[in-house]
Amino acid sequence: MALIQDSAEAQSQNAKPEVARQTANFHPSVWGDQFINYDDSQDIITQAQSQQQVDELKEIVREGFTTSATDFSLQLKLIDAIQRLGLAYHFEREIGEALERMHSTFDDDHGNDEVDLYTVALGFRLLRQHGYNVSCAIFNNFKDESSYFKESLIDDMSGMLSFYEATHLRVHGEDILEEALVFTTTHLESAATRVSNPLATQITQALERPLQKSLERLSARRYISIYQEEASHNESLLKLAKLDFNLVQPLHKKELQEITRWWRALDFERKLPFARDRMVELYFWIVGVYFEPQYSVGRKIMTKVSVLLTILDDIYDAFGTFEELVVFTEAIDRWDVNCIDELPEYMQTFYHALLNLYNDIEAEMAKEGRSYRVPYAIQAMKDQARSYFNEARWLHEGRVPSMEEYMRVATVSISYTFLTTISLLGMGDVVTKEAFEWLFTDPKIVRAANTIFRLMDDIVSTDFEKERGHAASSVDCYMKQYGVSKQETVDVFQKQIMGLWKDINEEFLRPTSVPMPILMRVLNLTRVTDLLYKGEDGFTRVGKVTRDSVTSVCIDPVPL
Repeated sequence: MALIQDSAEAQSQNAKPEVARQTANFHPSVWGDQFINYDDSQDIITQAQSQQQVDELKEIVREGFTTSATDFSLQLKLIDAIQRLGLAYHFEREIGEALERMHSTFDDDHGNDEVDLYTVALGFRLLRQHGYNVSCAIFNNFKDESSYFKESLIDDMSGMLSFYEATHLRVHGEDILEEALVFTTTHLESAATRVSNPLATQITQALERPLQKSLERLSARRYISIYQEEASHNESLLKLAKLDFNLVQPLHKKELQEITRWWRALDFERKLPFARDRMVELYFWIVGVYFEPQYSVGRKIMTKVSVLLTILDDIYDAFGTFEELVVFTEAIDRWDVNCIDELPEYMQTFYHALLNLYNDIEAEMAKEGRSYRVPYAIQAMKDQARSYFNEARWLHEGRVPSMEEYMRVATVSISYTFLTTISLLGMGDVVTKEAFEWLFTDPKIVRAANTIFRLMDDIVSTDFEKERGHAASSVDCYMKQYGVSKQETVDVFQKQIMGLWKDINEEFLRPTSVPMPILMRVLNLTRVTDLLYKGEDGFTRVGKVTRDSVTSVCIDPVPL
């Protein structure tokens, strides 16, 4: 329950002269009332009927691990299908044990000419995904005497696709995987229009976005349609995937309904009309971070905080005067309701909402005996506000900073350290005080995620931001510092982004600094970036990719 009463509206103030303010003219929400009007009565009946089927099918799939235990190829295909259908959270123990067994003999079993490319590449990818540092030298078996990849591989499109996906788990210094990426991409592009479905669809989707960069829930929805077209599909697994997706989706709809009611109660559309209403898109973003039912509390916390973060960004970026922002930043740093009278009315409205939400979070954490987490979330918000203020100061001073100075601030303002911190609040016992301390040391994986997001965001939003008088972006800073064109700058950034993905991959190799579920939050945030900011800013200006993705994951059930 909120502990602070919003008195901003009740205040009567003397009329003051109008302040000249910027406006970004953000378009309104595209979703209307469909989530707040969600009726779960029919879903409750369906869920009760489906749950027993799901439990029975899970046991059948578990038996598959036993029957395939001595056939590595069969077991790899089972694990791959389970993961791609979005079912891995049901079978974590079985998958972990199977991959542990495979890892111990992988080089011996697959390091010869008799094993096919598809199986070797699949095994490599699955083991790398789970942190095993298997050697890429195993792919030398697929080269000829001249050290080129064998011509015969070109006829095996399933193998080529598997190899292509494996290359996206590469780390720095793995030249053979760099060669393989070029080799497989070239031949997959030429084959995409020649092969039949479902392989053609898989190739097209993989070339657009490989599995390592894909959102789990969105990929699962798409793969269900592909998997059922495969002649060798496992009928029990397919049915389980459909039922499970349709069991989890109503939970997501119910959470969206609850968050929408909270959002409407804030009445920010009227009180803060300059701000973006991207509540639904933010919820989808958070489903990308963790979709599983056990993270329901975490999703609701993270979405609400993200909604306020977006408005905070708009206050600094599009509405607040520099003089107001000085006082506002100090107020956030003090984190004290007693300083509210120093703020203009619209900032008071926001400040009330921010402290109220954090009070609610503190109460939730106290129930779970995890109150120690809240100070980290508060500090992360203070750091965020300070970074926004530094950018506002550059604009106020009319200054284009050096690339180095810009990135020190902008890799904080882009918010992935903040969002990772918030994501850990609702994650249960796997998160410890040490995990938060690790996060605040700016670890390599988080730094890479922040930098990828910052560069991708700046590439697609620079022109729009310039139109409304925004602070300099990384594109502006780099062009000025090195005297190059925008296209040359973008080319440099794209190359840097490829290297940063290798940093992320390296951080997953065992032994890891923190448990794998924590690293997954960072990876999943970066996957959302790749979806929403590849070629456009699909968050600020909601287009077809974002609409279709939200609809697939949060609205339309899978046809049974």
